[in-house]
Amino acid sequence: MRMGEDKALKPFMDRPLIVRVIDRLRPIADEMLLTTNSPEDYAFLNLPLFTDPKPDRGALGGLYTALVSARNPTVAVAACDMPFVSAELFRAAAEIMGGEDADVVIGKTREGYQPFHAVYRREMCIPTIEAAIESNQWRVDSWLRQVRTRLLTNEEIRSHDPEELAFLNLNTPEEFTQAEQRARRTPGT
Repeated sequence: MRMGEDKALKPFMDRPLIVRVIDRLRPIADEMLLTTNSPEDYAFLNLPLFTDPKPDRGALGGLYTALVSARNPTVAVAACDMPFVSAELFRAAAEIMGGEDADVVIGKTREGYQPFHAVYRREMCIPTIEAAIESNQWRVDSWLRQVRTRLLTNEEIRSHDPEELAFLNLNTPEEFTQAEQRARRTPGT
């Protein structure tokens, strides 16, 4: 069974999951913003809130919104349902981006690309994503071959995320319960 409610606002360790995600990334962020099509629900966060300028485009539309709304040339994008999002892995991805002149630094697991725990260069990604949306290619990874994409190796991921939890996203009440139990058992995760 899927969540049936806004998982970002669902309590995780006694506070909304979105607050946990924000707190984990705040130490490395020059700018924080939230993309949402229900800004009234997130006003309590006191962050800039942005709705989709290209509505009804799914996850790719949300990624586009994050990139066009950000001010910095490099943007780390994190999903609201990733309780173990990793600031350390984001730092490493940003360093790789700068050192290798990549437009996207992204992990890929058995489930596929992990676009909501990745780093993007706005200048190159915005027009490419916009073109994908305009041609009805809404898959989040449909445009990656058109920019310089650097995949994180399994070793790079493990060296910054030894328990390999950073990409874990929560889609069911059972997954939510298991993640919360894990977080309570292992402080710091």
